[in-house]
Amino acid sequence: MTNIPKHIAIIMDGNGRWASKRSLPRIVGHQQGVKAVRTVVKACGAMGVKTLTLFAFSSENKNRSTEEVSLLFKLFLTVLKQEVKKLHKHNVCLKIIGDLSLFPKDVQETAAQAQAELANNSGLTLVIAANYGGQWDIAQAAKQAAQAAIKGEITPDDITIDSFANYLSLASEPAVDLLIRSSGELRISNFLLWDVAYSEFYFTDTLWPDFDEAELNKAIDSFNHRDRRFGARKET
Repeated sequence: MTNIPKHIAIIMDGNGRWASKRSLPRIVGHQQGVKAVRTVVKACGAMGVKTLTLFAFSSENKNRSTEEVSLLFKLFLTVLKQEVKKLHKHNVCLKIIGDLSLFPKDVQETAAQAQAELANNSGLTLVIAANYGGQWDIAQAAKQAAQAAIKGEITPDDITIDSFANYLSLASEPAVDLLIRSSGELRISNFLLWDVAYSEFYFTDTLWPDFDEAELNKAIDSFNHRDRRFGARKET
């Protein structure tokens, strides 16, 4: 591969359908999805991707059944505890974005501890979007900018596209080059609305638990055949 995206973002969709097709509980699909995460994280680290952002739990997911949301919380907590040592071994830096106030206290504490333990690693940056929404991200950025203006730190005229981006959750990460969505859905579901302004999109019918390194390579190969002009006119 001649051109590896610096930043890949993935909407991991299809866990529930994967389980339903096998007459299994939905949580089994989510558990199998964790295996796909491990595969993709390892592959991205090996090929030199700088940042991988995964949509783990959207702000709309809280509208699912109480039982499923509770099980997702427990799974998230278990995975955090189990994966920290493995991520550290592979020099992965972990960041978690989103409104974690929805999560139980033990999940919040474990998330903070995991990020602290991996903060100084210099390999792949793994960003987990949990209780995250693109509209929420822009709104909280606007709130921060407004608070800075009230304090006299900035004026409204100081707010530009570049300066506003500094208040967003992914301010310290490179722009998203490639957005992947599994399971055949053709939408971005309120994910990284600001950050994917000039991203290349790749949609696959593969359900997330079946997404593997070969599927990742297909997405990157497609990316390599795109003509990225960022709004500029193509020279003829």
